[in-house]
Amino acid sequence: MAAGTAHAQSASELADLRSRRLEAEARQALAEAERAELLARLPPAQSKPLAGTVETRGFGAAGLVRAVDLARELARELCTRLPAGRTAALYDPAAAQGMVAARTVDSALARLSNDMADRNKALQRYLDTRRPPGSSAAALPLAVLAAVPATVRAGADIAALLRSDVTATAIGYGEGARSLFASALAQSCPERVSGLGTGYLGELDWARYEKLLGRLQALAGHRAAYAQRIAELQAMAENAKGEEKKELAAVAQAALAQLKLVDAFVDSLKAGEASEKSPLFNTARYLGYGERTAGSLVLDVDLRLEGLGIVKENLFTGQHLRLSGVAILWYRLHEPDGRLLAADVLRRMARPVEVDLRGSGAPDAFWSN
Repeated sequence: MAAGTAHAQSASELADLRSRRLEAEARQALAEAERAELLARLPPAQSKPLAGTVETRGFGAAGLVRAVDLARELARELCTRLPAGRTAALYDPAAAQGMVAARTVDSALARLSNDMADRNKALQRYLDTRRPPGSSAAALPLAVLAAVPATVRAGADIAALLRSDVTATAIGYGEGARSLFASALAQSCPERVSGLGTGYLGELDWARYEKLLGRLQALAGHRAAYAQRIAELQAMAENAKGEEKKELAAVAQAALAQLKLVDAFVDSLKAGEASEKSPLFNTARYLGYGERTAGSLVLDVDLRLEGLGIVKENLFTGQHLRLSGVAILWYRLHEPDGRLLAADVLRRMARPVEVDLRGSGAPDAFWSN
């Protein structure tokens, strides 16, 4: 009886062991099948999986948007730092050079007209002493005739500056930040800004332009009278002989040289062209800009903007874009006479924001913090 019971128990344990072995084999087979299915879905062994790389080349312009926001913040802060009751003009080398050139051309026209009037009187006195027969010729130093050409050359050199166009070449990434800041400054406190430098300088003030034309016409009148006296002097030289002939010819030659320099200066102004190709036209425009900014503080600024786009891409998590930006501003505030009132360096750095690149699956808002 006991032997039968032991045999039955041994058979039951053997059956249980066989059942466990079959279950283990089934589980192993299922695991191998799942592993084979997973391997079939993965890339081939010879390919390299994406391992969370960082890429900054494709979204630099998008990152610049963050930097632009920082530039606008700096413009608002700088507006609060300007002295109360004063306006400021943004310093621009081309505009400053244009104003200096315009004032020099304006004064050169007045000086040349006065100088030519004086030379006309001197040459007329010289001619008067030569007409009466037997009278001795009054000496006319050639240095008197050589005084005006130096003034003419100086004016012509300055007028040449106004013929140079200020052009902007193709702007690469990160450049043009100063112009952007000028617009942001004008947007933040337009009542505190009297001028932004080059660009649109306003409509031409025709009253000012007519005044310049009047000075040019006065110079032309003196030039015509001078040419007439030179012609009379040349006629006298043709009829003279000996040393007198040499003296008259030398005086006429010096006067002609002066006349040519005056003609070159007048031609360089291109008074017949009402366009940016005419230095006289630009003189009127820069004189107007100088009058509008007279007495204003001079704000000299420079700005560095950098935008950063970081793309994180992973095989399992997909692609993620984060944008950030950096803005560094340094400025100096001067009185018109050059005295320094204030100077500082400001910086801003934007906290990175994440942009969802899943297209239609993204939420309605473009930005997601």
